[in-house]
Amino acid sequence: MHSRVPEPELESRMQRFRRMMSAENPEWEMAAIFGRINIYYFTGTIQDGVLLIPRDRDPVFWVRRSIERARVESAFPDIRPMGSYRDAAEKTGPLPDRVYIETEVVPVAVLGRFRKYFPFREICPLDRVAGKVRAVKSAYELLLMEQSGEIIRHVQEDLVQDILQEGMNEAVFGAKVYSLLVEEGHQGIVRFNSFNTEIVLGQLGFGTNSIYPTCFNGPGGICGTSPAAPVLGSHNRKLKKGDLVFLDNACGVDGYQTDKTMTYMFGAPLPEEAIAIHHQCVEIQDRIAALMRPGTTPAQIYHQIMESLSPEFLENFMGFGERRVNFLGHGVGLVVDELPVIAPGFDEPLEERMVLALEPKKGIAGIGLVGTENTFVVTPHGGRSITGNNAGLIPVY
Repeated sequence: MHSRVPEPELESRMQRFRRMMSAENPEWEMAAIFGRINIYYFTGTIQDGVLLIPRDRDPVFWVRRSIERARVESAFPDIRPMGSYRDAAEKTGPLPDRVYIETEVVPVAVLGRFRKYFPFREICPLDRVAGKVRAVKSAYELLLMEQSGEIIRHVQEDLVQDILQEGMNEAVFGAKVYSLLVEEGHQGIVRFNSFNTEIVLGQLGFGTNSIYPTCFNGPGGICGTSPAAPVLGSHNRKLKKGDLVFLDNACGVDGYQTDKTMTYMFGAPLPEEAIAIHHQCVEIQDRIAALMRPGTTPAQIYHQIMESLSPEFLENFMGFGERRVNFLGHGVGLVVDELPVIAPGFDEPLEERMVLALEPKKGIAGIGLVGTENTFVVTPHGGRSITGNNAGLIPVY
């Protein structure tokens, strides 16, 4: 049997959601949750259905499948079966004109079927509010993230060196890393909020494959198994002496993920210039972490760090060539791309117990992507890493 999310935890999440909805949308009367991430967050189970949250009445989780599993797994107080949205509509009562939903994740077809029986006149987004509620972690959530952080630390810092072998290809390397993570307790799936983002393990590459062009919104690259599946790693690129090995992946425990990047020098050291650039990225990570205190805004941190870097260093920083991203870190939790983001425009102050992955990285022609990434908890004393402190470029020779 799986462990349940405690009922007081679910109650606290619902209360915070309602308070924030009322603060940001004073006129709201009803919200409808369809996305599996938010359904899990508020109910403690992932089932096919809809969670209806009226402003002034108790919420109801209407489940199409599986009602049996929902009742076993969830401590949510009101779970009811439905054959279709008609069943839920018949027992919901009068509807307001406006409903708030996850506009980033609900397909038009699903929304159409829902509105057939729930004829709301206006649809408004609740994605930002839900993201802000999830951004501040409880003690329960932090405990799970610390567990996932220790798993990924142990695998990347202690175990990966032993599986690297000359002549192995990237896909096999990725499969072996995945196996290690699962053996140590990883939940087996990595989840993102971004539309159409597909990830098996993370991003990995030997040498310049770590800066291969990709549609993924991150500084790294991945060749993948084919154009149809740009994931896991290439079957053709084989590990050779002198390669940089780049590994950026997440690990989850009971839904809660941490994000970490580790680099290795296989068979021989990298050029001294590349090593120096890598360690400068590590220093940048530590400087960002020191600024991660309640009350500081992500935008302030971003501008302070970026303005301190030389034009020469900024070339190919946070990517390679034209493929660069405009952030230095991102929130992480039930999805890897949570709020907040260390980037321009994120002007709401950090709060204690927010969790962010910091990833200063830099592409180097002919070598690949150097740099680091670890997951940090915001504290009054600055960011506290929960994924280790190894500086990377671990020698394997």
